[in-house]
Amino acid sequence: MPGDYYETLGVSRDANQEELKKAYRRLARKYHPDVNKEAEAEERFKEINQAYEVLSEPETRARYDRFGEAGVSGGGGFDPADIGLGDIFESIFGGFGGMGTGGVRRRNGPSKGDDLRLDFKLKFREAVFGGEKEIRIRHLETCQTCNGNGARPGTGARTCSGCNGTGQVRRATRTPFGTFAQVSACPTCEGTGEVVEQKCDVCAGAGRKQETKKLKITIPPGVDNGIKLRVPREGDAGLKGGPPGDLFVYLTVEADEEFQRDGIDIKSDVPISYLQAILGCVIKVNTVDGAEELTIPAGTQPNTVLTLENKGVPKLGNAVSRGDHRITIKVVIPGKIGHEERELLEKLAKLRGDAHGKGGLEGFLGGLFQK
Repeated sequence: MPGDYYETLGVSRDANQEELKKAYRRLARKYHPDVNKEAEAEERFKEINQAYEVLSEPETRARYDRFGEAGVSGGGGFDPADIGLGDIFESIFGGFGGMGTGGVRRRNGPSKGDDLRLDFKLKFREAVFGGEKEIRIRHLETCQTCNGNGARPGTGARTCSGCNGTGQVRRATRTPFGTFAQVSACPTCEGTGEVVEQKCDVCAGAGRKQETKKLKITIPPGVDNGIKLRVPREGDAGLKGGPPGDLFVYLTVEADEEFQRDGIDIKSDVPISYLQAILGCVIKVNTVDGAEELTIPAGTQPNTVLTLENKGVPKLGNAVSRGDHRITIKVVIPGKIGHEERELLEKLAKLRGDAHGKGGLEGFLGGLFQK
């Protein structure tokens, strides 16, 4: 099975549906066992179809992007070996005479609207704790004046003379496999089989119009960069009363000046004085939950990492379980000190012995803090 579905199809991870379809058609025709007799062609063909099956559906693609193959395993029923060469040609050419029974489907019935994408930026703490956010989207909504049929109220549609109401036109097409009668959507009626006599004044005959809408979406705790949220039925309205598409919200998390994220753990640096490091102390540190007390043990060395448990990021899908907050201690040694402080430190250096005192104050402090 393929290691990465995007690599299998030879597309980037942000490829759109049209790019995925083109890549699939090209590879499926190349490796179909009826065409390619090489030993590995059949296995390659199965990999291509498995990759396309997952990536062509927004919902399964979102699960794959988030969890990998584990997020889409266990699906039932699909066997790429069942796909015939005629199916591939129908996909490529839209159906043709002489092979199979496929053809261009008339679009005068209801059809689902397009899915939409929205990129949304979150602050660091918003990603950690989640919550409700208001967004604005522009999408196609069914025209209320014509109820989506595109005709001016009181008028209707006539049968298209270009295709006699079939929604299809045929023409001969040369391919590497011979000449076929290619079926395509009628350009006059765009495959509907009908032509509106008098177009709706509000939507210009489209049956839909662009509208701006406010929505409230729920951000689950623990989201990170690249997570996609599906908002059902908030994409473009369908045609002829078909269901609307879905809205997919792609999340980006802003960097924080104080905190960094490492999986479900949070990292930060805290400066302390050399005296605090030598003697030990209790200090207040910032966390995403607010100020917390942190105990600094006596003799703490520079870059020591201390941990506040359960103060990290909630686990996505299980907010009760949280990571830790790992704090790196930065010992600050002053560049200049007063005369009295120097005398005290030099006396302390002598008490600790010549091995620490010969190098002066710098040697003394260097002996206290091992690099």
